Amino acid sequence: MQNRFKDDAISDPAHTGPRHVAIIMDGNGRWATQRGRPRLFGHHAGARRVREVVETCPDIGVEYLTIFAFSTENWKRTQVEVAGLMSLFRRYIAKEARALDDFGVRVRFIGDRVRLDKKLIKLMDELEVLTSGNTRVNLTIALNYGGRDEVARATKRLALEVAAGNIDPETVDEAALVKFLDTQVLPDPDLVIRTSGEARISNFLLWQSAYAEYEFVDTLWPDFSREEFTRLCAKYGSRERRFGGVKT
Repeated sequence: MQNRFKDDAISDPAHTGPRHVAIIMDGNGRWATQRGRPRLFGHHAGARRVREVVETCPDIGVEYLTIFAFSTENWKRTQVEVAGLMSLFRRYIAKEARALDDFGVRVRFIGDRVRLDKKLIKLMDELEVLTSGNTRVNLTIALNYGGRDEVARATKRLALEVAAGNIDPETVDEAALVKFLDTQVLPDPDLVIRTSGEARISNFLLWQSAYAEYEFVDTLWPDFSREEFTRLCAKYGSRERRFGGVKT
């Protein structure tokens, strides 16, 4: 990434594309298998693809990008693959930290950190602090994240506040719960993209995506290009969004 941006993100009142795009980056393992390589080879290729998508965001008016890096269910994979992914996350953060900061990217992590190793958590904390003043692109990385787990953790924290007398139970509503979600400072995603041809949401941003538009594409994540990302965001701009209402 070149040191091109440190200013505010695009703010064009005529812009009709998505402000917040969330991506389920699927297909790394199949991409590697098709080439006769181990699955981790595909994960490394997929990590490189993230950079291109992040760099594209300012050019097309995407201010927020959320990517699904590792789910709460991914622990079920082989020990070798999980260990390899954790090593990849550590190396990616260490390698990309300066470039992300120079590009004006603010990085946040969502998910339950309890099960992650201390070295990885330290790198995550340091990257969040390093990039905290940036505004060009807001990159959120979902790591050990699950939508149901997030809502359960948020509900527990809300219940503790009610039990402590800090919140009147009669005031508990959707807005009250949102304040305890991992994504409390983020707008809801406008567009959710899943690569690799699978048409399911896999426990990703369940609460936040209630009114998101979805695109399921056949492209495997390591082959997902800047051009395809741009095309999908442009397609979003042509849709009529009513959020449960009717056009008048």
